[in-house]
Amino acid sequence: QVQLVESGGGLVQAGGSLRLSCAASGRTFSNYPMAWFRQALEKEREFVARISSSGATTYYSDSVKGRFTISRDNAKNTMYLQMNSLTPEDTAVYYCTANIAGRDAYWGQGTQVVVSS
Repeated sequence: QVQLVESGGGLVQAGGSLRLSCAASGRTFSNYPMAWFRQALEKEREFVARISSSGATTYYSDSVKGRFTISRDNAKNTMYLQMNSLTPEDTAVYYCTANIAGRDAYWGQGTQVVVSS
């Protein structure tokens, strides 16, 4: 079992920045890759970024590449998403996941990000 708790969401103006955090507990944190997804109102859930268990490898969707940075601190059992140059299109609920046995098996409850124009 893995428990995930996101934090750091809020309201920000376009062009601003936010840093999301995802605190994990349960299984050994450094053993599994993790990811961020988001879901905007009335839209399908969208992949944002993924990070390997060690943090050495990262992947981004084209929509956030160059603006968002995923990272993790295995000593603190926490993953982060630094979001810069935010636009209203980034408004969504952001979820972190733990990838176990090749699938995003565990999800947090989500944190709301609202970007005003």
